[in-house]
Amino acid sequence: MIYLNNLTDTQNLGKLIGRVATAGDNLVLTGDLGAGKTSLTKGIASGLEITQLIKSPTYTLIREYPAGRLPLYHMDVYRVEKGAGDLGLDEYFEGDGFCVIEWGRQLGDALPLDYLELFLKKVPQDENKRQVDFLSHGSKGKQLQKKIELGWNKDV
Repeated sequence: MIYLNNLTDTQNLGKLIGRVATAGDNLVLTGDLGAGKTSLTKGIASGLEITQLIKSPTYTLIREYPAGRLPLYHMDVYRVEKGAGDLGLDEYFEGDGFCVIEWGRQLGDALPLDYLELFLKKVPQDENKRQVDFLSHGSKGKQLQKKIELGWNKDV
């Protein structure tokens, strides 16, 4: 578990994730509206050395950012209700980039087997603070979690 005190902490966690990510890693971001999923993704892009403006893919499903250390595939599947398996997302999940999937639970069985899930929760006593919990699925997810926790503890 990690506590983030403000937007800067959220973006710094994202930068760390971007720096330690490897091709084929998948990150699922789970949290209420306004929990910081897109802000975290902006930090991830920075850590991947992507300078392009990062926008939420809410209405486009996927935004691709190829010009970085690794390509970033930013997905927002909030509006996916049926047919997730027909979207062809496996190409992204098993590809040469780093996938960030907001609202990933919406994909059900179409989720990759190996991923790290981050739960971003607002702290009730302070609207700027967030609690981040991890749940790894598979060996790559576990490796990514370890790298993030080690890096965060070293930086803090």
